[in-house]
Amino acid sequence: MTERTTASTPAPGRGRWLVARPWLGLAARLGLAAVWLAAGASKVGDLAASGRAVNAYKIFPYDLAVVIGAALPFVELALGLILLVGLATRLAAGISATLLVIFIAGIVSAWTRGLSIDCGCFGSGGDLAAGQDPTYGTELLRDVGFLLLAGFLLVWPRTRISVDAALGRDTREEESEEEDDDE
Repeated sequence: MTERTTASTPAPGRGRWLVARPWLGLAARLGLAAVWLAAGASKVGDLAASGRAVNAYKIFPYDLAVVIGAALPFVELALGLILLVGLATRLAAGISATLLVIFIAGIVSAWTRGLSIDCGCFGSGGDLAAGQDPTYGTELLRDVGFLLLAGFLLVWPRTRISVDAALGRDTREEESEEEDDDE
């Protein structure tokens, strides 16, 4: 005998997804917050080194690379704090995704141009010492993983234990899904 779904009963598994999704979102949000907080904290103490790390990519003029390097830790810390408390989660996820795509493009660019640098994602950065091999493949996989977390939050920003939930933000998606389940 097959299980039949009525208009008022969600499809099998759908109910579990609706219950699990906000908790998965919380894990994604806190994971991404931890990444940004760690990245920003590792660079904020030495903004000159952060500027040198950006300059090592040889994409921007030196003066612009130094400014970007000095600003980046503060942007990362702000994103981390905003995600930690769950405020404007979709916006923070969008900015995170944009930054991660830029970082991925920078790593790919350095790799294809034969540069031998440390990405500087979590401090230090810059040219590698002679005989040291770059770890571009690992860095790309890591950043793609972070991009997946940001993508999850872009699609499903409603998470547990967040300012957004307390303020009733991003409920449009849940309400529309409940209406879809009722059809």
